[in-house]
Amino acid sequence: MKTLDMQGQPCPIPVVKAKEVLSRQDAKGVVVLVDNSVAVQNLEKMAKGTGCGFSYVEEEGLYRVTIVKGTDSGQIAGRQPDEPREKLSEIPETSGKVKKGPVVLISADTMGRGSEELGRMLIKGFIFSLTQLNPLPEAVIFLNGGAHLTTEGANTVPDLKTLEEKGTGIYTCGTCANYYKLTESLAVGSIVDMMNIVSRLGKASAVITI
Repeated sequence: MKTLDMQGQPCPIPVVKAKEVLSRQDAKGVVVLVDNSVAVQNLEKMAKGTGCGFSYVEEEGLYRVTIVKGTDSGQIAGRQPDEPREKLSEIPETSGKVKKGPVVLISADTMGRGSEELGRMLIKGFIFSLTQLNPLPEAVIFLNGGAHLTTEGANTVPDLKTLEEKGTGIYTCGTCANYYKLTESLAVGSIVDMMNIVSRLGKASAVITI
C-alpha cells in the first residue's frame, strides 16, 4: 500500500490526500503518517464513512494510520476500549442552492489570535480547504499582511494557483503590496486597487473575512 507522510500538514490535507489514493481502482488501501490525534480522528471518520477498515499505532508521537478498502471492521488498534476520546463536532449541511461562491477577504498572513506559528499553519490549511469548496470562491482578496501569502516562497502559493486554474480570481491590494515592497515578488494572481476591491465585495453573493 502507498504510504503518505503527512506530518506537519494541517487538516484537512491528510484526509483529502488519503481519499485521492483510495479513489484509484487499483488501490487496496493507504498508510498515512500524521503527528496529531485530531488528524487520526478525521481519518477514522473518513474511513468509516466510506466503508473502509481503520487502524492505527502510535510510537513516540507519530501515528501510523492504516486504511484498507472494503474491510470495515470497526476495530481501532492503538487504544483501549475504555480510553476517553475527543469527539469531533459535525457541521450540518446547508440547504438551498448557491449560484456562485463567496468572495474571501484575507487581511493577515496568520489565522486567529495566539501563537503565530499555529496561525500560519491554520491559514495554510484554510486556503487549501478553499480548493475543496463547492462552489469554489468567486475571488480571494488579500489585504495588509495577507499580501505576503501571494508572493514567492509562501507555502500558500501552490493552493492559490490551483484555485486560479479552476477559475477563482486571486487579487492582492496594490497599496499593501507597495507598502511591504512585494510588487516584484508577486507569484500568483494580480494586483488591484481599492476601488476594484470594493466593487468586487459589493457584487459578492457572500463575503468571508479572515
